[in-house]
Amino acid sequence: MAEPTVGTTPPRVLTIAGTDSGGGAGIPADLRAFAACGVHGCVAVCAVTVQNTVGVTGVHTIPVETITGQIASVAGDIGLQAAKTGMLATAGIIEAVAAACDDNGIGRDRATPLVVDPVAASMHGDPLLATEALDAYRHTLFPRATLVTPNLDEIRLLVEHDVHDRDGQYAAAKALHALGPGAVLVKGGHLTEDTDGCLDLLFDGDTFVELPGPRFDTGNTHGGGDSLAASIASGLARGLGLEDAVRFGKRYIVEAVRHSYPLGAGHGPVSPLWAIRPWWEEPGR
Repeated sequence: MAEPTVGTTPPRVLTIAGTDSGGGAGIPADLRAFAACGVHGCVAVCAVTVQNTVGVTGVHTIPVETITGQIASVAGDIGLQAAKTGMLATAGIIEAVAAACDDNGIGRDRATPLVVDPVAASMHGDPLLATEALDAYRHTLFPRATLVTPNLDEIRLLVEHDVHDRDGQYAAAKALHALGPGAVLVKGGHLTEDTDGCLDLLFDGDTFVELPGPRFDTGNTHGGGDSLAASIASGLARGLGLEDAVRFGKRYIVEAVRHSYPLGAGHGPVSPLWAIRPWWEEPGR
């Protein structure tokens, strides 16, 4: 007689994003974070990149009907407890994703919370999106978001705030929240003047919550933004309230950066491996 299985279905989270052939960011980073945070990851691929640790040399966007079909297929059969976005590439894709979220109960004030990581700038701060795509983020996707998680370069592109200090973080949070999301997380990882640590700022329109953390001397932070948004979405899927989900994500990303590793000739990735039990080291394995 066969031995029965013992697995139970975990919460399910959908990433709507692009690939990274180097495995450090985008959908690979999201799936790595999902697994480390104890949720089942589903995907809607929006773009395929030619990418390594040095940079991106090519992008192939996926037809919008294929993107929206992936979202509907997963939501209709598997069911979702949270979703997050990453690289959406064009205004047309952003608008199609927003409509698909509406059709499938995803977004603020809906059954499935939505974390929007507005990937709009490279690691070096260079713009990745045209003006019309930035407008689509501002006016179409942000009002549907439970939480938006831009870095400082993306904030500069989206609301024209060049953040250099703590006061700038507060001003940027107010400007971003005015675009309509439920809440905003202004990440401080790029705030070089914050020598005491790395402070992220959460704002829900009424209350500011400062989330301090350590700053590490490393250039291996590839996929950090994706991983933070994915871990926050995982916290939401596990039933945490928004602030607790953000704290859950903050704990995850601090350790992921602490355990980041070199890879290739450029920027290595943050690591989910700190959260994985090394079963292969157990006796008898």
